Amino acid sequence: MSKDGKQPHFTELVWESTEHNVPIPPRNSSEPALPKLSSVNIKKPKASPEPSLQLQLWDTETDTPEPVTTTEGQFVTRAKELEHKTEESALFVPFKSYWPTYGHMTGTQSRWYFYWRNEVRQGRYPKTDLSYIFLHVYELINGVGWEDPYDGYRQLSQIWEAYRENYKRLDQYLGGWIADFSFVHHLDVPLSLIVARSRGLAGDLAELELERCLTVSPEQLTFTVLTAMSDYDISKSKFYMGEGKEALERFIPQVVALINAYVSRKHGSNLVEMFPPGPSVMRERYLFRSAVYDISLYGYSVLIPVVRISKSPPLRSLITRLFRLTENKLRELMGYRGRLKGVNVDADMDDLITRFLKREFEKEKQEDQGPAVVIDREKLERLQSDSEIVRTMLTVEEMNELEEFEDSDIEIISEGPEPEKNEKIDEKEIEQSIIPFESLEPKLAIEEVVQSANEGTEWEQFANALSSLQHEALLALMNEDGTQTIQKLAAANGTMSELLIDGINDIAMDILGDLIIDGEEIAEEYKIHLLNI
Repeated sequence: MSKDGKQPHFTELVWESTEHNVPIPPRNSSEPALPKLSSVNIKKPKASPEPSLQLQLWDTETDTPEPVTTTEGQFVTRAKELEHKTEESALFVPFKSYWPTYGHMTGTQSRWYFYWRNEVRQGRYPKTDLSYIFLHVYELINGVGWEDPYDGYRQLSQIWEAYRENYKRLDQYLGGWIADFSFVHHLDVPLSLIVARSRGLAGDLAELELERCLTVSPEQLTFTVLTAMSDYDISKSKFYMGEGKEALERFIPQVVALINAYVSRKHGSNLVEMFPPGPSVMRERYLFRSAVYDISLYGYSVLIPVVRISKSPPLRSLITRLFRLTENKLRELMGYRGRLKGVNVDADMDDLITRFLKREFEKEKQEDQGPAVVIDREKLERLQSDSEIVRTMLTVEEMNELEEFEDSDIEIISEGPEPEKNEKIDEKEIEQSIIPFESLEPKLAIEEVVQSANEGTEWEQFANALSSLQHEALLALMNEDGTQTIQKLAAANGTMSELLIDGINDIAMDILGDLIIDGEEIAEEYKIHLLNI
């Protein structure tokens, strides 16, 4: 023991032996061990004037150490060797393993795995055990089984979608792992589904998705992501828990996107720019937690700049009011008694939201009930008149029922000069005088005749009824990139593409009697007419 009462460090121990000043041979020395000395021949050594030698440990190695091979590294090496292995057929064998690897499987389990994995790569998802699924997921996150990272992202997402209903544990892991995959490969993909399916992953992921949607793609906002922005807990609303759930989850994101476009149009800046949330904060995210993952591939963690959009008080206040206002409007439209109190927004916003929801709600209601039958009295009268004409023409068929006369003698009764009695007419003359029934059949259906007669006038009326914005939107839809163009056009004018299309279709229904835009595409039969408007 040292004087201070502390145990000395191992390298400070003094070599206490009868032999002094004897160098310690290196590890790889071939010198024999020192012979044991008999205690009877030992003489007490004289005091040495030199200090005692300390034990020299082998702190400095001359040989280059071999690289350390981890279990995860071995897994990746083996995965690359088996990347293209398949089985044409195999019987399913149960497999349970907490961290499954190839070495944990028996021969029959391996045959099933490689058969099943090939099926999954072909887009077929046979029933299997969870451990097989995790093993394939480990391959994908370690870079095995894909060339393009977007393909790896697609495979992970499809596996999650295919098996999450039967294995709820996938929601605990796949969301985070897919998010990590997108970060390390710098993929520009929405995180909406990840946040929606993995509610425990809100926080940073929700903030990232909010920033992306509100600044770049407001049309991709989702109800789940927006709930992080609202101080109103809508899940406790009786209307939400009852008949209003589906409508609220559908329309609230659309209302927020509508107001974002309206603000951009009116003030020249979107909601995030109007209510800046503050600078981004660098957050460390540990990669692929609880997975068999080789950290030599992408590192142990990544730093992610996160903007706390949900922490902006004025923006939270606006989103909260939009939640409550939308619920009130839907309550009214759906005949639900009772309203939320204290909902105050700008009058222009209120009017815009009211018109939008009324239009969308009525449109959805009409689709559920089927197309409405609208009778145009003027067209009905024209059709009746045309029907009388056709009925008169069809009476010519009675000419085919002429009575037979002996010796092919036929008496012709006409409004012209009456032939002399018993005058005979040649059969060829008769055939030439009778108009064939087929030639009197109308060439067009009555509706087509009416449409042809009024086509020019109706299309002119339609063109004149369109606003300049609607006219520009129609021309945009004629091009291949029409969908993107009309979305930008709508956003630039403080509205939504759906509202713009609905307005055009309303005019078309009133004047032409039909919708000319189906979804976001112009019906083929109407394109030729639109070229001339």
